[in-house]
Amino acid sequence: MFNGLHMGLGNLSRLSRAKSRSISAENFNGAKNGGGRATTGLGKEAARDLGQGWKVSPAVGIKAGERFDLADIEGPGAIQQMWFTPTGCWRYLILRIFWDDEESPSVECPIGDFFGLGWGVYAHLNSLPVCVNPGSAFNSYWEMPFRKRCRMTVSNIGLEDVVLFYQVNYTLTEVPEDTAYFHAQFRRTNPLPYKEDYVILDGVQGHGHYVGTYMAWQSNNNGWWGEGEIKFFMDGDRWPTICGTGTEDYFCGSYCFLEDGKYRTYTTPYAGFHQHIKPDGEMRTQQRYGMYRWHIMDPVRFETDLRVTMQALGWRSEGRYLPLQDDIASVAYWYQTEPHALFPALPARDALEII
Repeated sequence: MFNGLHMGLGNLSRLSRAKSRSISAENFNGAKNGGGRATTGLGKEAARDLGQGWKVSPAVGIKAGERFDLADIEGPGAIQQMWFTPTGCWRYLILRIFWDDEESPSVECPIGDFFGLGWGVYAHLNSLPVCVNPGSAFNSYWEMPFRKRCRMTVSNIGLEDVVLFYQVNYTLTEVPEDTAYFHAQFRRTNPLPYKEDYVILDGVQGHGHYVGTYMAWQSNNNGWWGEGEIKFFMDGDRWPTICGTGTEDYFCGSYCFLEDGKYRTYTTPYAGFHQHIKPDGEMRTQQRYGMYRWHIMDPVRFETDLRVTMQALGWRSEGRYLPLQDDIASVAYWYQTEPHALFPALPARDALEII
């Protein structure tokens, strides 16, 4: 039965009893009739001649070392869209999302990486579930249903105070029994140990489907860095059931992302090689890349468990592969039943730093 979830062009004309709500600095709890009523906030001085209702509280400040409780919603319902515009270091702002009173987050990720910009430098990203627009407008359209409660926090683990503009648009509606919960997990390995695969996701337990990968990759060797294969191990696999043919192939590119001998970035609804950061001949010495692959039309289904890895391979002499020791970070996105297995501890600030 149609209930306000999965709203798309195909059913946009259908009526629903779902209730639309929105959380922002102008309506902290999303209450009906609760927006634009602030009398204090970051815009109070600019609105001093206009008064209440005139952009008094458009954003919040988050001091260094502090946590901001961004949303606390009683369900059932679903997050439909999120927009963030943060100042400061995007890698040091940690987004966490908790479903149904769980104690461990189902989403734990630096804000920049969650939206495909792990290097702290803007690049346009234009896809179905995620888009990033000038100058630092992060948008998510991942559907995130919940039955009892949704709680979101943003922690500033940096040493500088930041300002966060945000909007969380959601619906209060029934959630079908077969609906799974959204998860996203960040990892980083710097450098990748010699002859070891990079682990994108491991330890997942439950029934669900994998829906996306973002990778921030720094090449520490000359030459091509993407000969490695992605591998999906599911439901007790010793050897992968799904095995790719090359890094650029997994991100729906080919032949080293090259056109006329040069890297060519691209951003599409389902996959992209959207960021290429070049050395500047002075202090910036390494090449850095950003890539995403959304499994929207081809979700990877699993019944009991899932592990996802990516090899890092270049070339050495005599036509041999070279296992690389690169700086690699990633975000894995998936849906599954709850409860979920505990995530590995998020790296400390120095281990998150872009160096």
